[in-house]
Amino acid sequence: MKLYTRTGDSGKTSLIGGRVDKDHLRVEAYGTIDELNSFIGQAMTLLKEETYKDIYNELEKIQHELFDCGGDLANIHDKIPFKATEEIVTFLEERIDDYIKQAPPLEKFILPGGTPASAAIHIARTVARRAERCIVSLKKEEEINDVALKYINRLSDYLFAVARVINTRAGEKDVEYERSALVFRSKKGE
Repeated sequence: MKLYTRTGDSGKTSLIGGRVDKDHLRVEAYGTIDELNSFIGQAMTLLKEETYKDIYNELEKIQHELFDCGGDLANIHDKIPFKATEEIVTFLEERIDDYIKQAPPLEKFILPGGTPASAAIHIARTVARRAERCIVSLKKEEEINDVALKYINRLSDYLFAVARVINTRAGEKDVEYERSALVFRSKKGE
């Protein structure tokens, strides 16, 4: 099998069910998810210690789910079902709720950074936000699997929570944005 096919030399690429220009919104959306997946893989190389085994395993699961979301965004065939389901969104919500309890209360904006692993996760988080913007642009033009949009939105929140937990477990404090007002206040009873 050859790695190159030459079928894209004219600036077109294949989707599931058709061909489009390589700068099509759909290609930009799933391509940004691919970039996000790569940054998550890079961050995982910094999380091999036992302290982070749970996070490492979750990120590996997320990498597979990102492939599902990317595949769904590449799918324009009306007879091939989508792979991403609400369960993957629910999983992220449950993990976010747990990780919020593991880090110190948050009152101000924080700067990305701390440990190298946390900084790497923050990079993935910002790429997730860009992927979300790409998907929103695509959704304005064409039908998509809405779960992919929800998932990427929730994933950026998950990555934020994970970055804070990584710093906490390493004994590293988050750096608060020095001109930040109190923006995250806990509600009474929480």
